[in-house]
Amino acid sequence: MLHTPRSTRGMVTSPHHLASQAGLDVLKEGGTALDAVIATAAALAVVYPHMTSIGGDAFWLIQWPDGRTETIDACGAAAGRADLAFYRNAGHATIPWRGGAAANTVAGAVSGWGEAHRLSGAYHRQQQTQALPLERLLRDAIWYAEQGVPVTAGGAEVAAQKSAELRAVSGYAAVFEPEGRPLQTGDILKNPALGETLRKLAAEGVASFYTGSLAQSVAADLAQAGSPLSAEDLAAHAASLRAPLSVGVSGATLYNMAPPTQGVASLLILAVFDRLKAEAPESFAYWHGLVEATKQAFRYRDTHVGDPIYMTVEAQHTLNDSAMLDQMAAAIDPEKAAPWPYPSQAGDTVWMGAIDADGVAVSMIQSTYFEFGSGVVLPQTGIVWQNRGSSFRLAEEGWNVLRPGRKPFHTLNPAAARFEDGRVMVYGTMGGEGQPQTQAAVFTRYAQYGMGLQQAVTAPRWLLGRTWGDESVTLKYEDRFAPDLVAQMAAAGHKMERVAPFTSLMGHAGALVRHPDGMLEGATDPRSDGGVAAW
Repeated sequence: MLHTPRSTRGMVTSPHHLASQAGLDVLKEGGTALDAVIATAAALAVVYPHMTSIGGDAFWLIQWPDGRTETIDACGAAAGRADLAFYRNAGHATIPWRGGAAANTVAGAVSGWGEAHRLSGAYHRQQQTQALPLERLLRDAIWYAEQGVPVTAGGAEVAAQKSAELRAVSGYAAVFEPEGRPLQTGDILKNPALGETLRKLAAEGVASFYTGSLAQSVAADLAQAGSPLSAEDLAAHAASLRAPLSVGVSGATLYNMAPPTQGVASLLILAVFDRLKAEAPESFAYWHGLVEATKQAFRYRDTHVGDPIYMTVEAQHTLNDSAMLDQMAAAIDPEKAAPWPYPSQAGDTVWMGAIDADGVAVSMIQSTYFEFGSGVVLPQTGIVWQNRGSSFRLAEEGWNVLRPGRKPFHTLNPAAARFEDGRVMVYGTMGGEGQPQTQAAVFTRYAQYGMGLQQAVTAPRWLLGRTWGDESVTLKYEDRFAPDLVAQMAAAGHKMERVAPFTSLMGHAGALVRHPDGMLEGATDPRSDGGVAAW
């Protein structure tokens, strides 16, 4: 898959082709890129439930045609009852990964849809065009939830792998193992309760999720599952507009999300690598340089990044500090790998992007953290609830420790770029720890070395560090790199581990680019079930 689709009137990419098509249909009816992403995200929550849900969090990065860039933080905080005593009294030394005790943070994704819809409405009024109602944006997702959608091979594989640990979790089997076995490829997945939830959102507005009739149902089901979340926690939540992080590299300005996401790490990798010498992609200098830049960025991230209220170092100040970036680059040995004992963050997520005919460009990421999140499926609403709060540490002090009302550290980070030549790019991936690394690979291959956009996404990738369920901290690489290059990396001290040629371990990436003349380019990941939808 090397051909890059092109068009001029609008384009959507996501890791499921039906969701991309749902977004494109909204563009065709006059919706903005924001509207298209709402439709895509809602559809993904139905057709790709192992990777995302309306019971998760989301982050938006929006590039406006007038040059403005802003973000939506739709991240939920820990429950008011989620404290050390809650878990210690239940006999937990760490927060469980699955079950009601793992469902300990508010789901912010729906509030992000609401804020995006508000911004889209304001843009429609400015352009004197007709805004699309939320009912239209959720139409396809409702149909798929009520009438059913064929299970993909990737979805069936995850369902089979996770069945043993999830089938006993509250509400899971009723939706995802209705015949007493994991859903298989081609089975029709239905979730009518989720369809009814989406209908209520369309009729009552997104506020219903946090303060209305849906909130009451959600809170009751969460309590029944053993979650510490309450109706008061839901009511206290709101999405927020925030300034993005940014940093300059050769020929472009890069943008990403501020903490509690790891967006600063994604920007640091590219800013540090921009200071290194690598004449060609797929060379030792390129691969080694990006891996070592990742180590520098992750050391910073793991020391400083979390809920911004508790941070003592300002992320944007670091990105503005050229001397510090130079120091990080100078610390890299061009011939030898630095030791890497650091742990990683796991996660499963979806990235999606859309660009409309006016040039509004959106990079959005939505997640439940692990596959199927906490595994809890709320029976009245059909919602899979996230387990993002399982990343909190049960400790008195330190990085990312649990506190009521605290936002957890997030691997999620949608990316974008503005080029000096007038191009605008939105890009991103799922994959937890791999997100900054894949972003770096896709951006550099396209922007710095001239690869076609689709080729940059398809090309072999790597992942430094531990993945969920795997204690290895090796440098994992897809089995498509040249053997002599792999040997060079090993000789330099990298602990190499070969994995399958096209593995979801490397994330489901995507990218869109708008050229100054209005031409659009798009890419989707052959590792996913995705597609680029364009007109």
